[in-house]
Amino acid sequence: MTSHTARIRLTGTPVGSHVRLAEFGEEIDPLQREQLLAYGLSTPQAVTVLQQRPMTIVLCEHMELALEHIVAHHIWVEEA
Repeated sequence: MTSHTARIRLTGTPVGSHVRLAEFGEEIDPLQREQLLAYGLSTPQAVTVLQQRPMTIVLCEHMELALEHIVAHHIWVEEA
């Protein structure tokens, strides 16, 4: 990777972190990807991680979004 910014999985991001969405993994179903985009989750959107258990919850602009871990695991983020 030539970028100086390390990418990590959303599920590995500590609570309270402010990160930018880097990419969606190919494992995410295209229909589900479209739903995420409809909710405002797109690159390089900044989000704040509010919770990791029992689900990953992020603050995207002024909306809280709850994501199943199977989905959040395939979303890559980097430092905001």
